[in-house]
Amino acid sequence: MMNKTPAYLTNDEENKLFVELAKKVKDRIKSIPEKRGAYIKVKAIVLPFLYFGSYVFALFNTADKGLYIGLYVFMGINIVLIYLNLIHEAAHDSIYKTKKYNKWVLNILNLVGANSYMWRNRHILSHHHYPNVDGWDTDIEQSGPILVYPHAEPKGIQKYQHKYFIFIYPFYLFNWMLIRDFRDFFGKKRVIRRVHGVPPVKEKIKMILYKLFYFFYQIAVPVLFFDASFGLAFGAWFLQVLVASIFALFVLLPLHPLPDNEFPEPDELNNLPFSWMKHQLEVTNDLKPNNWFIRNILGNFNFHVAHHLFPSYPYVYYNEITDEIVKFAGEHHLVYKRFPLFTALHKHYDLLRMNAKGASLHHVFEELDS
Repeated sequence: MMNKTPAYLTNDEENKLFVELAKKVKDRIKSIPEKRGAYIKVKAIVLPFLYFGSYVFALFNTADKGLYIGLYVFMGINIVLIYLNLIHEAAHDSIYKTKKYNKWVLNILNLVGANSYMWRNRHILSHHHYPNVDGWDTDIEQSGPILVYPHAEPKGIQKYQHKYFIFIYPFYLFNWMLIRDFRDFFGKKRVIRRVHGVPPVKEKIKMILYKLFYFFYQIAVPVLFFDASFGLAFGAWFLQVLVASIFALFVLLPLHPLPDNEFPEPDELNNLPFSWMKHQLEVTNDLKPNNWFIRNILGNFNFHVAHHLFPSYPYVYYNEITDEIVKFAGEHHLVYKRFPLFTALHKHYDLLRMNAKGASLHHVFEELDS
């Protein structure tokens, strides 16, 4: 893979279509009377309070093991809610008009075990710029036992990934906290190095210090100062991260890595086959259903096409933005994909199974239908 930045296809007609769609979206948002931004600002106070409040309450209830563990599990659920509603929005500077305040919110990620500096770069500079492009999208970076990219040959145990993935996926956040961040900071062959360059030394130091602080307050403090046994402290923390991992994967897996999505391959000059707009539509899915709980509690994660086409808009407007996208796609015969959640999750399994067999993406549907 060459280091030259991939270039999207220049298509004047599709560029004009996107300008037209963007105007429709802008006009639709202007027509909404209520100021919904305040809703996210309230969450920026409530959700962190619930997380750290649960932690403090757990510290003073170490004698009640069931309650202590339950509070840590609740913290795991809350981690994902904080990510969906706050961290993701702060990375796009969509909560506050001042970038400094958004950075303060983004810093919560450092306090819950991950690294905000590296994740923001991965998400904005890599995933949003080149979704589903091998060698440029960190979300499908090929390493370890799971092969997501369908045009690569499976190696070793990857040939059996569709049988064992269910035992590996629950460790998603453990890998992020304990391995991935370190590899991205110090590994010379990582995708983020190609996209962003070498991270500053001060960010490496901050990453290590935050990790140490995270494990200190999560595990050491209950043992050293509140009479929790090490087994209780470690076990509750482990369950917290395990629950958060499983919850997070239910949210993230259906949005891009399905056999219905394209995984565009740059040519020998690193030119991509689609225009920017068509690329986003080809590689991104929306999810069913659309209900109050998803919109208000899960941060509209089901409207992911709207987010990739219009990432600067807060998620509180994705319902209306998606309505405009669906109508526009139908009028102009553009690709738009939406699946029920469990259908999408099964499709992800189908992709893993096909990749394990080394099947080309172009033959996926034939085999699935047989």
